[in-house]
Amino acid sequence: MAAPEEQSKPPNRRGRSRREPSDPVASVNMDEVRELIALMSDNGLTELEIEGEAFRVRLRRDLPTGSAQHAEMPAPAPAPVPQPAPAAAPAHSAAPATETSPDQDLQTIPSPIVGTFYRSPSPNADPFVKIGSNIEHDTVVCIIEAMKLMNEIQAEATGEVVKIYVENGQPVEYGQPLFGIKPL
Repeated sequence: MAAPEEQSKPPNRRGRSRREPSDPVASVNMDEVRELIALMSDNGLTELEIEGEAFRVRLRRDLPTGSAQHAEMPAPAPAPVPQPAPAAAPAHSAAPATETSPDQDLQTIPSPIVGTFYRSPSPNADPFVKIGSNIEHDTVVCIIEAMKLMNEIQAEATGEVVKIYVENGQPVEYGQPLFGIKPL
């Protein structure tokens, strides 16, 4: 008795035969990935997931907060015109040789994550801290929303809040200064 012939694998939509899950290595076709990215862009999608028998592709892109999906980029600002250097001050000038920045003596509280900065626990509530507030290491100073999670940010510093660098509802980057603290 002759062995039954193996059934041929049905072709996928591109005319190639499907890979079986037992195949040792599935390769990535970059042309198909580029097509998926173009599909996302053309249709304003932020996430796309496709799953087959032997593969799974998930693409995701983040849009800037508060912007329309199809908004055009603003025109770049013109380059600044170089100004001539000021003449050197006479040697008998009373001005100091180096200027110190007022922020130089401040300890900053940086953003530990990327997300949206909120000064208060809810829109109608008072802010966690204000300029002039004294804080301890465990004082909650703000909330950063990341991926629909509200993360309370602790000061991890002791002192007086003298500067708030970020506006409420503004996106922040990892390491971006949030608060300037004058150590006590």
